[in-house]
Amino acid sequence: MTGHQDVLGLLAPLLRVRPELQDFCRFGGSWRSAHRSEAKGWAAFHIVTKGACLVERKGQPTIRLEAGDVLLLPNGDAHVAYGGDGDHVHQAIRITETNAIRIKETEGSISETELICGRLNLESATNDLLLMLLPQAVVLRFSGQVACRQLVETIRDELDADRAGAAAIARDLASALFVMLLRAHLEAEPPADGLLALLGHRETAKAALAMLGAPARHWSLDELASIGAVSRATLVRAFRRICGMSPLAFLTEIRLGIARNRIAHTTDSLGEIAADVGYQSESALSRALLRHFAIRPGALRRAGADPRPD
Repeated sequence: MTGHQDVLGLLAPLLRVRPELQDFCRFGGSWRSAHRSEAKGWAAFHIVTKGACLVERKGQPTIRLEAGDVLLLPNGDAHVAYGGDGDHVHQAIRITETNAIRIKETEGSISETELICGRLNLESATNDLLLMLLPQAVVLRFSGQVACRQLVETIRDELDADRAGAAAIARDLASALFVMLLRAHLEAEPPADGLLALLGHRETAKAALAMLGAPARHWSLDELASIGAVSRATLVRAFRRICGMSPLAFLTEIRLGIARNRIAHTTDSLGEIAADVGYQSESALSRALLRHFAIRPGALRRAGADPRPD
């Protein structure tokens, strides 16, 4: 098995997150807050900064969250967060718009629980590649991690004060927070299936690591099978079983994911990026991106360069 540090280093270009902070909630008494399902490629999250709450999803066990917990729903499932005595009528929730974020507060009750709620765009090789690393619900606990706790406290203070630039500051801090938490989760709990699992199985580890380390190389199935010391048929079956795609389809996902992120987040030329990820020309890469993501490189670069509104 490959060391997790080596694996995560190779995955670094794919481990990008873009958070949208939507609600800062101050709830007390008996309350209930419903959240609709998110669009493909978006995960839902709740950061608990005070108190405790429960979260329910259809057909899934109830999750209890306490101060110092972050709930991440990688598939953006519809869910309900609630607290207090379920036998009583739920408190009405008042919504106030600020420059930084919506404030949601229960009326007629003292705040006992505070949540920062939003959604997270997982900018990976495809919208699904990083999702394959994660279970349907991830509870990340930052109470024992000083750096994460300090980030959360700063995010909360920025949103609470609503000073100039608070939204941008909170958003960038949240991006760093989620990368740190995702990294800690992937180091501590390698998933049973998905991308990291390829690197944890004897039949696929060496071939997957070779492709991640040299995405520009024109790999053949024979070469990959030889590296993995397995037959071609065994390699293909193992890849399909673990991540639902063939070895060469996996290579395409990695190439286009790296290219997409470099176009959006660097000033590297398209020709340089194309060469680095194994495409013979800018036009070949452009066609592949359009086919795969339905977006052209120019639009990707403009989207990455445009400042996001507060």
